[in-house]
Amino acid sequence: MNGRLLVATLLACALAAGAAMYYLQVYAFYTRLDPATVDLRITTGDTAAPLAATDLQAIDATSSPIRFRACFTTTGTTDTADPYPDATPLTAPGWFSCFDADRIGADLEAGRARAVLGQRDVIWGIDRVLALYPDGTGFAWQQINPCGKEVFDGNAAPPGCPPRE
Repeated sequence: MNGRLLVATLLACALAAGAAMYYLQVYAFYTRLDPATVDLRITTGDTAAPLAATDLQAIDATSSPIRFRACFTTTGTTDTADPYPDATPLTAPGWFSCFDADRIGADLEAGRARAVLGQRDVIWGIDRVLALYPDGTGFAWQQINPCGKEVFDGNAAPPGCPPRE
């Protein structure tokens, strides 16, 4: 009887821990952002200008600098924005249904959308990237840039990186 009780207790603890980890990863750390507080920008050359966005939905988490995601519509001029090579949309929690990283990534690869730099070093080593569609639909996420990748891996910053704050 003691063995069964021990196994049942271990299984209950494992199930509770698994449920807690799932909740923490998918729900607990994310917060929906007030659209008035989201500063979307678009970079051309050395200038990151505000981007006019409507229908903005955004989430973020303080637990990681790359958890920001946003969906929006823009009527702003985006033709001159700096392209962003190697843009990789990062997945969002399933409950944030407007952001489908797989579809955005496929559309970027197929040329149905284009990736542009929203803002370089929004946090040191992290760029805000935008995926823009011809109809004005847009998506934003934060991605580790080459400077951040090297430094976060424990290496020296490559030449041309801004000083770390």
